[in-house]
Amino acid sequence: MAALGSPARTLRGLLRELRYLSAATGRPYRDTAAYRYLLKAFRAHRVTSEKLCRAQHELHFQAATYLCLLRSVREHVALHREFHGKGERSVEESAGLVGLHLPRQPGGKGWEP
Repeated sequence: MAALGSPARTLRGLLRELRYLSAATGRPYRDTAAYRYLLKAFRAHRVTSEKLCRAQHELHFQAATYLCLLRSVREHVALHREFHGKGERSVEESAGLVGLHLPRQPGGKGWEP
């Protein structure tokens, strides 16, 4: 994982992923225990007057790691839905999945099968 960025950006990313999850269930994301826990944890670990607040950095690292997990799982599910086998596919359909087009056979004498 690269640089962590700001804690506010990580929190916004986590809340965005909660919204994606709640859209699937139909329940408002602000009513979930995860939403309440995230806000409580981030409020409890705000920057203090200390030079190095280890607890805040640890929370931020864990939150960024969890955000990466949530995004990866969501993207994996989307890719799985798109490319998972739906039975036997034609050659044209398989080529279209990877962005290729099959050449057309020219008409005329000698080209009939």
